Amino acid sequence: MRAPTPRDTIHREGTAALYHFRAPAGRAPAGESGAAPVLLVPSLINRWYVLDLREGGSLAGALAASGLDLYCLDWGVPEDEDRYLTWEDVLGRLGRAARVVQRNTGADRISVVGYCMGATLSGIHAALHPTSLASLVNLAGPFDFSGAGLLGRMTDPRWFDVEAVAAAGNVGATQMQSGFLALRPTQTLARWVGIVDRIHDPVARDSFEALDGWASDNIPFPAAAYVTYLRELYQENRLVAGTHHVGGRRVDLSRITCPVLTVAAERDAICPLAAASGLEALVSSAIKDRLVVPGGHVGAVVGSRASRVLYPELARWLGARSLTGKESQHATA
Repeated sequence: MRAPTPRDTIHREGTAALYHFRAPAGRAPAGESGAAPVLLVPSLINRWYVLDLREGGSLAGALAASGLDLYCLDWGVPEDEDRYLTWEDVLGRLGRAARVVQRNTGADRISVVGYCMGATLSGIHAALHPTSLASLVNLAGPFDFSGAGLLGRMTDPRWFDVEAVAAAGNVGATQMQSGFLALRPTQTLARWVGIVDRIHDPVARDSFEALDGWASDNIPFPAAAYVTYLRELYQENRLVAGTHHVGGRRVDLSRITCPVLTVAAERDAICPLAAASGLEALVSSAIKDRLVVPGGHVGAVVGSRASRVLYPELARWLGARSLTGKESQHATA
């Protein structure tokens, strides 16, 4: 069963939905743990349920079971008319989802866990609204794009024209996946070879089928947002330069003062440590922790070791570092 953690939809906007995960039976009512409510923000260009992939391989399930009051933003699948959805529009949806979580819980501050591009968006949101966050987790999200590795070289403006790519509308999933496959061209073959010796193991088979199904369930990138993301972040590295603007406001990552955790994967070709660590280098937080976990960009979140390494460490950190809004005094304007 995919996306096994019980949830309710509490908000919709366009193609996006906001989910609230139900408390497991016997768990204390939401909010009684003392930790701030947590909002998961997945990548804009992948289906959200990689964070709730299967039983035993669900970050959402583990965090909900730990006693955290957990929410997740599902960006949805862009339609043709969403080619005009701008980067500012995307951040606006994230901001409204965060405020729904605040209203739903009564918390002044919430914790945000962003994954991949969702982490980049979460960091920008945190810089624009620093007093609304109890803590921020960057889960394999790039900030310093000078460290983006091969993906950064592939999108170099000397040979990569973002306007031309997006001229026909939303950038198709096939277009983007071809780029990711070029980073590790033998990865798909390696996964199939790896499952051969374990094909009779029902757990291994279920894990393989779940991940393969998610990897094939790709979605487009809204064209207008794509142009801004690739040009201003990948090609011009404006987050580090301090010249990225949203809604006329400069995005200054030094305005972030809440506790920050950077999670990087040892074999991440999409977001190397050098790209992820750009956030901790720029924030003004007194608490800046780092966790390096085994696996690649996706395997670190859903692989066989994620439930033993990432899930408990992240639950522990969020519980310890993210007091509720009325109790937390570490964020300032």
